[in-house]
Amino acid sequence: MCGIAGILDNSGRLPLATVVRDMTAALIHRGPDGEGIWLDARAGLALGHRRLAVVELSELGAQPMRSADGRYVVVFNGEIYNYRELRQQLRSDHPFRGSSDTEVLLAAISEWGLGRALTEFNGMFAFALWDTRERKLYLARDRAGEKPLYYGRISSSFVFGSELSALQAHPAGAGDLDPNALGEYLRFGYVPAPRSIYSGIRKLPAGCFLEVSVNGDCADPHPYWSAESTVMAGLAEPLRCSEDEAVEQLDALLSDAVRLQTAADVPVGAFLSGGIDSSTIVALMCRHERRVRTFTIGFGETGYDEAVYAREVARHLGTAHTEFELTASDAMAVIPKLARIYSEPFADASQIPTYLVSEQARRHVTVSLSGDGADELLGGYNRYFWADSIWRGIRPLPGAMRRILSRAVTSIPVSAIDRLASAASPLIPASARVRNPGDKLHKIAHIAAASDAGDVYGRLVMNWPEPLLERREPALPAWPLERHRDLPFKSRMMLLDAMTYLPDDILAKVDRASMANSLEARAPFLDRRVIEFAARLPLSFKVRNGTGKWLLRRVLHKYVPPALVERPKAGFAIPLHTWVRGPLREWAEELISERRLREEGLFRPAVVRGKWREHLSGTRNWIAPLWSVLMFQAWNEQRKNSATSRDGQETPVAAH
Repeated sequence: MCGIAGILDNSGRLPLATVVRDMTAALIHRGPDGEGIWLDARAGLALGHRRLAVVELSELGAQPMRSADGRYVVVFNGEIYNYRELRQQLRSDHPFRGSSDTEVLLAAISEWGLGRALTEFNGMFAFALWDTRERKLYLARDRAGEKPLYYGRISSSFVFGSELSALQAHPAGAGDLDPNALGEYLRFGYVPAPRSIYSGIRKLPAGCFLEVSVNGDCADPHPYWSAESTVMAGLAEPLRCSEDEAVEQLDALLSDAVRLQTAADVPVGAFLSGGIDSSTIVALMCRHERRVRTFTIGFGETGYDEAVYAREVARHLGTAHTEFELTASDAMAVIPKLARIYSEPFADASQIPTYLVSEQARRHVTVSLSGDGADELLGGYNRYFWADSIWRGIRPLPGAMRRILSRAVTSIPVSAIDRLASAASPLIPASARVRNPGDKLHKIAHIAAASDAGDVYGRLVMNWPEPLLERREPALPAWPLERHRDLPFKSRMMLLDAMTYLPDDILAKVDRASMANSLEARAPFLDRRVIEFAARLPLSFKVRNGTGKWLLRRVLHKYVPPALVERPKAGFAIPLHTWVRGPLREWAEELISERRLREEGLFRPAVVRGKWREHLSGTRNWIAPLWSVLMFQAWNEQRKNSATSRDGQETPVAAH
């Protein structure tokens, strides 16, 4: 696990070694164990690498690394989990010098070519490969999008890097804000690929590679794999076996994925929330390791402390468990770091506990396994079943009637609904109780006004229910719902989440939070074999009787009693909505003051301030949309400060 960066500029105006060293210095948190650069002065190319040593800790694993035949040079971030198996498949006379997966990656490309090698790799990765013979640069990213890679043009330079902070270190900065990216960010809480927040910079999409000529020109990224094609292939060849056989197959695949991902030359542990996903990973780790280290965080606030469940699972499995209680003070200490950690506006509030649990884990281990990916692959999000049920129930009603019902429900204050639900709580079975019932009922009412299935999905995933930018809002992304009308709505939602929410939110959150602490996070559910197996599963094996991850639950119940893990899904939620009304209020007020909003001219002050007043009064919980504005404002402030320190004068704020 590392940080990579590079520049291709044959103008002769830049000191390439200095520039790439500055770019990689911005990534030192991703690789504190070493650095390296490689230059091809004739091509105007400089490759930079920051190393977090996980496999082959000696200098034989250092990068940039050149292939044995001398043709290729690579800077590589990630892990090829099946590198030992690939090494056996390669020519027996290949002269391996050490035992790193980087060396196997280069050997596979040398022997098979980049295209075939990418299809053989089972891992998480982003790398840049320079072909000295063809004088071409290639960028590539893993199937699920676990490892990030940004690229684009800045002045006369083609640049790339693991994070935008590396590109911001270019002498000319990273450029202007992309107003369309800003609009999409406000809707979703993240900037969807292939955009970045900067107009000239892009994210390489998951499962793609890019070819760059020596003059810095490149065509569109070329997909070698896609979630969409994998799902369609799975539907064309569905799994045909009994439920018990499917349980055994999933168990075997996950167990082997865990086996591969626990291999390292440094200490390995796991995040444990006590939920289905992380408990399954830890249970399977216990089959391969004698003493597994697990990490969790809890909260003092009633209704948010999941640590007790993790504690019980850890006790049952016999792990060496470490627990940390998060307070508002801990959150306040992290929040000023978030703009630097993410280097791009990012507003999934679980970024805070994810950072803190990573910080804690890094005190004990260098690698930590997580349960990420299970929800999207195996039907875990609550919205998959309740949104589908709601839409099927209300679709026959005339649109006008649905809109009237929606307005009627949303006219009732959230606080009133919460009080009513609290009073009725003793009469409601524990399995049917939900957190924040008022917010959820308002969200259901908002969905009721949708015009079609695509609109339902958009309303589910969007933060802001109304236009916020002073300029024209960008159009919604062209989701591939209509070309898959034969798929059940649940399946379509899972597919879209796997294509968008998983790589651009969940995996980005975990990568930045863990790597900010020099911790490598691995996700066994995203093993390519598990992804392809999940695509072949019948929907009834994923969602059944209003319960998600049905098949995965059966796997887990082989190792952990159902009573320890069967409860309503909570997610990695924190009471941020109450914190911004209390200890974080002054910080938030400064960022979204009416004066500041008017001076900057990006957002409609009346809309933001109206939501803020409602939130402070307790009549509505607007933390999701407000957090997206707050995180942008904090990021933009840091951007301006960085530009001022670099140039001696402030860069214009306006998006144009």
